[in-house]
Amino acid sequence: MTHVTIVASLPAQPPIVARDFIWTDEAACAAMAAELASTLKPALLGGASAYIELHGTLGAGKTTFTRHLLRALGVQGRIKSPSYAVVEPHDVPGMAIHHFDFYRFNDPQEWEDAGFRDLFAAPGLKLAEWPEKAAGLLPRADLQLHIQPSAQDNEQRSVHIEAFSATGLQALQALQPASASEPAGVSAHG
Repeated sequence: MTHVTIVASLPAQPPIVARDFIWTDEAACAAMAAELASTLKPALLGGASAYIELHGTLGAGKTTFTRHLLRALGVQGRIKSPSYAVVEPHDVPGMAIHHFDFYRFNDPQEWEDAGFRDLFAAPGLKLAEWPEKAAGLLPRADLQLHIQPSAQDNEQRSVHIEAFSATGLQALQALQPASASEPAGVSAHG
């Protein structure tokens, strides 16, 4: 049986802007997550929505970045990967957060049955790892992070970030460019 997509596939759209960064280590990843959190938090507390896609191979750092972002937004307690549950909700007073991992997602009917359409339509932050596994069901992301481990340095990551909306553009522009005021370990090009 073929299932109809829940959210129509959107035509490919080039990003509004894209920038490249280097995380020299996990501290640099945490610093960028904290910057992004400080930019997103006021709007999210005001009832806005943001959707961020995280792309990369197994072990690239998608979940690590998400954990640092959630901590910076005020999530307390254990932050589990939603690898088996597909989604983990997180509550911060005044803000709903849903962390999705579509790695094991196989059936589009699961989207409807699990209520994902309602979650994506509601205000709050949605973070999705392996969004390509739910292609055709997801809305257009505000931001896409493409994380690539370095072949030479086990801790270093190349990060390509693309903004596809005004929300994404504002968040990306708030991330510090390579300069004297930049957090240690992070550099930007673009």
